[in-house]
Amino acid sequence: MAGAIASRMSFSSLKRKQPKTFTVRIVTMDAEMEFNCEVLDHDVSKEEPVTFHFLAKFYPENAEEELVQEITQHLFFLQVKKQILDEKIYCPPEASVLLASYAVQAKYGDYDPSVHKRGFLAQEELLPKRVINLYQMTPEMWEERITAWYAEHRGRARDEAEMEYLKIAQDLEMYGVNYFAIRNKKGTELLLGVDALGLHIYDPENRLTPKISFPWNEIRNISYSDKEFTIKPLDKKIDVFKFNSSKLRVNKLILQLCIGNHDLFMRRRKADSLEVQQMKAQAREEKARKQMERQRLAREKQMREEAERTRDELERRLLQMKEEATMANEALMRSEETADLLAEKAQITEEEAKLLAQKAAEAEQEMQRIKATAIRTEEEKRLMEQKVLEAEVLALKMAEESERRAKEADQLKQDLQEAREAERRAKQKLLEITTKPTYPPMNPIPAPLPPDIPSFNLIGDSLSFDFKDTDMKRLSMEIEKEKVEYMEKSKHLQEQLNELKTEIEALKLKERETALDILHNENSDRGGTSSKHNTIKKLTLQSAKSRVAFFEEL
Repeated sequence: MAGAIASRMSFSSLKRKQPKTFTVRIVTMDAEMEFNCEVLDHDVSKEEPVTFHFLAKFYPENAEEELVQEITQHLFFLQVKKQILDEKIYCPPEASVLLASYAVQAKYGDYDPSVHKRGFLAQEELLPKRVINLYQMTPEMWEERITAWYAEHRGRARDEAEMEYLKIAQDLEMYGVNYFAIRNKKGTELLLGVDALGLHIYDPENRLTPKISFPWNEIRNISYSDKEFTIKPLDKKIDVFKFNSSKLRVNKLILQLCIGNHDLFMRRRKADSLEVQQMKAQAREEKARKQMERQRLAREKQMREEAERTRDELERRLLQMKEEATMANEALMRSEETADLLAEKAQITEEEAKLLAQKAAEAEQEMQRIKATAIRTEEEKRLMEQKVLEAEVLALKMAEESERRAKEADQLKQDLQEAREAERRAKQKLLEITTKPTYPPMNPIPAPLPPDIPSFNLIGDSLSFDFKDTDMKRLSMEIEKEKVEYMEKSKHLQEQLNELKTEIEALKLKERETALDILHNENSDRGGTSSKHNTIKKLTLQSAKSRVAFFEEL
């Protein structure tokens, strides 16, 4: 970490002042070095500004075990990601989409549909240009497939997403391999590949699958004289392995890479030094602390979501009660209006009934007066009888109308009573709604941490932990459990990759396939790309003598 920071500081000063020398300070797990570099000693461009890239020279076999510090992991992740995007490391299209989803998780965090809307990846460089040009797919289609996998990574922190990215990348065929053009004794042009596992011989047209491999534990000595490079196997009965390179400078670089990778290869297979053990212990404690912090944040987030749901439910119920109160008020107003109309109508009907009764009495009086009057002549008598008959009919009709009006008045009085009863019930319901007990505001009290979780205190800039043996054992069991889950997940992941490959195969433009694409497809059809380590392991099953003989015959 310090080396990367010091290098970047020197680089920025170089761009401003343009000095002829710069100082690089490198800190490793075993030593601390500081040296001066002459800018003119390197083949750099004379144009300004001059750009330097400080990269990892030796790649880890297992990134999860060897990258202890989080900043080291992050910087190495950025380096591998850039090499994949620049196509220095070949990556199949389906694996490119999966790696892009982990890169998005590392940058943006958990997927949120309300925040990460369509087009939010439009300005991101996530896929190699070779993959984009190989298929008839729009940027929106690529974003849709990346987002579908991105949504499945919910809950992963940045360092976890970056580590998942590196776990997939470290199994790519060209990961960590430095290629050099060489010739054997017959003058055949070949490629020498140097990586963390050993030396590999490739056909110049096929950088994915080596023809033969020599693991570091089978090599005893490496040296060169002028342009001839000599490798002595561990078995002294086997002839030395020789090849020629194009330049003396290349031999120096090959030797440096061989010595460094061989040393790291043997060191990985020995017990860690005390300093490395302390660093790993600190890393485990830091991981456990972060895990507890994430659990605490997850609990707080869950409690906050529950409080928000409770608040929303109370607001919904309050709104429902307001609507019920409004409806009750409206029903009460309608009942009052209906009661007023019925009362008015009943009053009018009662007055009409009184008027009809008065007219009936007047008719009865008139009939009695007519009967009392003596009519002397028959004609007057007949007329009088006719008038009497008419008066009787009229009186009968008026009596019937009076009776009907009385019944109607009684009915209106009954309707008025019912309306007043409905009005009384509406007032009572409104009173019940307005007098319901209100809900107290939700003040969620954070739940106390479980007693079995180790405690830690933050005081100023210092951090103190209290881990028990049981906690470390539990952490070890969790790590073992994660390994088992990872193996099961790998099988599911391969199925997803095959499914995506089948889905986008119909959109592929065959004429745009590169030589590496064709080689990768042939290896896939033969089942030869299941694992980089498995491929090299199969090649090393042959005896070292037969591999040397095969190299000489190429």
